[in-house]
Amino acid sequence: MSAKIPVTVITGFLGSGKTTTIRHLLQNNQGRRIAVLVNEFGEVGIDGELLRSCQVCDEEDATNNIVELTNGCLCCTVQEEFFPTMQQLLKRREKIDSILIETSGLALPKPLVQAFRWPEIKTSATVDGVVTVVDCEAVANGSLVGDIDALEAQRQADPNLDHETPIEELFEDQLACADLVLLTKVDMVDEATLKKVQNWLKEQLPKTVKIVPCIGGEISPDVLLGFNAAVEDDLDARPSHHDTEEDHEHDDEINSVHLILDQEFEPKELVEKLKRLAINDEIYRIKGFVAVPNKPMRLVLQGVGSRFDYFYDRQWQKEEVKQTKLVLIGRDLQLEKIQSELVDILSNLKARRFS
Repeated sequence: MSAKIPVTVITGFLGSGKTTTIRHLLQNNQGRRIAVLVNEFGEVGIDGELLRSCQVCDEEDATNNIVELTNGCLCCTVQEEFFPTMQQLLKRREKIDSILIETSGLALPKPLVQAFRWPEIKTSATVDGVVTVVDCEAVANGSLVGDIDALEAQRQADPNLDHETPIEELFEDQLACADLVLLTKVDMVDEATLKKVQNWLKEQLPKTVKIVPCIGGEISPDVLLGFNAAVEDDLDARPSHHDTEEDHEHDDEINSVHLILDQEFEPKELVEKLKRLAINDEIYRIKGFVAVPNKPMRLVLQGVGSRFDYFYDRQWQKEEVKQTKLVLIGRDLQLEKIQSELVDILSNLKARRFS
């Protein structure tokens, strides 16, 4: 029998930089054939689309090797979502060198790792290591996560979530299960603050767990892969607040809306409008692709609270419809109202141009 496929679990809060890290890893895979499971939130698979755009494999392999699990928090849907997906991947084990699992910002890593004790998986795959991604800027600001409202919105909007835990305890669980902590956004703080954050994290971690600073997800595969930790056999040494969970009610007013627009938008105009919407309409999380006038490149836009980033990732493909696609997560969002307000940007812009 061939060796077990090594699986790396990448966990961390919403907006910490998990997808950016995986994207860079795929672009610099050093010949490794990597399958990715993305625990995406929402019907429009923005994170999965970003990963497929890395162009590290042909179209067929990209479709087969990047799988989106869209039905909620992965640790809460292990049996329904993760198990059958892993079974399908393991049928193609001869074409896969390793597997990456990107959990949602709310996932507890330990229940997911426990699934690798199941006989149907244990004989074919092992958790090579758990990497916890930590937002340095957020920790420096004392919040642990870039926008706590966005994380709460994600928590409440997930009907499959069967744990509702304090942010501090969830963070402690993510650290307790880690083989490595990837400290992102270190360029957003000064050197003295970075040192303070690193020292504070060291106090929360076993001495064997290292902290690696990172900017823009640029980290060598040799650092993230190859721990050989067999984490599923080492869970007793990784204590959790949440080995058992109780069911909780969820706020039905938290929802997500999905916009697919034929309009093109100027990035600055769109971001300014979205910032206002995020305040007036309690929009917590925004991500998607934007069609920009007179630009052959597709714009990637991501926002957490009032913080927005955007960049061009690739050219629009010939067979691709040039559209703006956005996912918005928030409280009691009305699709028609938001769509109307965004479309108003174009008419206002045209009016200024011709006045």
